[in-house]
Amino acid sequence: QVQLVESGGDLVQSGGSLRLSCAASGSIFRVNAMGWYRQAPGKQRELVARIFSGGNTYYADFVKGRFTISRNDANHTVYLQMDTLKPEDTSVYWCNAQIKSAISSDFSGYWGRGTQVTVSS
Repeated sequence: QVQLVESGGDLVQSGGSLRLSCAASGSIFRVNAMGWYRQAPGKQRELVARIFSGGNTYYADFVKGRFTISRNDANHTVYLQMDTLKPEDTSVYWCNAQIKSAISSDFSGYWGRGTQVTVSS
């Protein structure tokens, strides 16, 4: 079974930085888009950033200029470099990926279990 595992969440002060990682493992044939989501209290889960297999990226307006998404296809890992963190960035951050496994004929979406980011003021 394909699995995604996030890491790197921590408690930091406002203005600080964190780097999140998400590694996919299992019988993987191909990884397409990979992205990061978060959910603020009382709000729906929202897309933070996404990186496609060709290298194109998408960023939500509230993180543009502060966050950078990247990937290492050799290890099926996606990263989120978070700089100039704000208290409103506090959330669980989830990794998502579109993956074709060795036994699948098509791509399927997978989710990690999340990593906690807390920004104090």
